Amino acid sequence: MSDRQFTTPPSAFDLASRPGFLIRRLHQIHTALFIEECAKFNVTPVQYSMMTAIAEQPGLEQARLAQEVGVDRATLANVVARLESRGLLRRTTTKADRRLKRVVLTAKGKRLLDQMTQAAQRAHARTVEILSPAERAAFLHFLARLVDAGNDFGRAPLRLG
Repeated sequence: MSDRQFTTPPSAFDLASRPGFLIRRLHQIHTALFIEECAKFNVTPVQYSMMTAIAEQPGLEQARLAQEVGVDRATLANVVARLESRGLLRRTTTKADRRLKRVVLTAKGKRLLDQMTQAAQRAHARTVEILSPAERAAFLHFLARLVDAGNDFGRAPLRLG
């Protein structure tokens, strides 16, 4: 596949000149690659992100998990409930504040996450494989900058670091 070369300025209708269109399309492509690579695990990209965040921070409070992954409370509740029903994570409360729910991966969840790590990494690599290593680094840097700068406009805040 070759780089698209613009010889004339794009028209007002040229979808390739619209960042939102291209970002949405790239997301669709990545999701398809993720599903292809990870189909046997029956885990969505959002579920994988949550499981990864929980594995890195066991006992993370649910509201903080939503910020770590950048999802709204309704989505978080739905995804956590699905993962819990599959026995992949467990919710606990503390004696100090029973309203706070903390999440931890179960042994089954840890095993599944370990089993799917290479497949998920392949999906991520395939998403950007056309770029050179330097271009990949720059692309990810610029994506992170854009997400950070626009974070307040999203439905759910994301904590990037």
